[in-house]
Amino acid sequence: MTITENRPSGTGAGGRWTTTPTTPEEWIDRAREVATILAEDAVARDRGTEPPLAEVALLKDSGLATVLGPVEFGGGGQTWETAYRLIREVATADGSIGQLYGYHLLWFWAARLVGTPEQIAAVEQAATESRWFFGGAVNPRDNDVEIADEGDTLVYHGAKTFSTGSRVSDVTVLEGVLAGTDTHIFAIVPSNSEGLTFHDDWDNIGQRNTESGSVTIDNVRTDWSSAAGFVDKVFQPRVYNTLNVPIIQLVFVNFYLGIARGALDSAAEYTRTTTRAWLHSTVDNALDEPYIVDLYGDYTAKLWAVEALADAVAAEQQQLHDRADSVTEAERGEHEVRVAAAKARATEVALEITAGIFEALGARATASSHGFDRFWRNVRTHTLHDPVFYKRREVGRHVLTGELPTPTWYS
Repeated sequence: MTITENRPSGTGAGGRWTTTPTTPEEWIDRAREVATILAEDAVARDRGTEPPLAEVALLKDSGLATVLGPVEFGGGGQTWETAYRLIREVATADGSIGQLYGYHLLWFWAARLVGTPEQIAAVEQAATESRWFFGGAVNPRDNDVEIADEGDTLVYHGAKTFSTGSRVSDVTVLEGVLAGTDTHIFAIVPSNSEGLTFHDDWDNIGQRNTESGSVTIDNVRTDWSSAAGFVDKVFQPRVYNTLNVPIIQLVFVNFYLGIARGALDSAAEYTRTTTRAWLHSTVDNALDEPYIVDLYGDYTAKLWAVEALADAVAAEQQQLHDRADSVTEAERGEHEVRVAAAKARATEVALEITAGIFEALGARATASSHGFDRFWRNVRTHTLHDPVFYKRREVGRHVLTGELPTPTWYS
């Protein structure tokens, strides 16, 4: 597969970084540096309409975009445990960029999930050396994209309502069904491929800068050799193929938690510097208001608890990544139940924190210039991706009957 270099033109941080982190702690510090830069104009960016080209360039320049890439090709060589923490850190400053980053990492890993050893090696080398930023036109709620088999070539045709990363991506993961069969095929194509048209129609209340608009796929052509996991046009299945859902659901968990952390930290700073005690209280300083102190204590305790759960589930998942060829269906199912539990709690806590911080801020904090509403809008928008009720159901059914989730696009 040949990808023509088509990097976004944003300048990012230029030559700010001259070294590559080598430990998880150093990578987390790097992500915090990136978050500090993103936070400088996060409110203005939320109101704007420009695609986040400079922000994607920042992810590349900092090395975060290639943190899962092989070290020998310039990548970070890190685990998913570290990657989830990085997503969380980026999302503290900007939920949209946290989502873009998390989706990118999933699609970066797609070849490893379903590809052959030869495809994995080729894609990871090219993606790391050329610093590809990934998007994905894979929305299972839409009609399937149809694929025609023309000998050595696959031709994709159809449309998807959502394609996160669209105009800021270098490459796009396509998925469709081979005509006349029920065979699904993933392939990576250049985002500037002829016939691939991204539409600027993402206009939602939150996650405004995720470039998640619709896409038209009009006879986009790629070689059969790009069909992930196929040998001589026959797919080579593994249980590990189905780990895409637990991965993306933990991506969701971590940028929800990052947004919640960003909301809580931003609110606390405002309370320290600006919030006034109520005129009928018995204190002179908002920091001594019992209900304000209680609110921050309550929210912090809840957030710490879910962060700990998310980290524990990520550690469990890493054990599956470490032995991809021997993962069993039972292990995959039990892990998905734990992911579902983390997803349910992260959703509830993030919604509670991002809406509830206003109780500790006061009326003046609702001025649009502060942008505190963006945290709730971002969480509320994405947590509707799939109903949290069904995540709790996965956990409940397992507890009561021992049932394990059947691998689907959402479980």
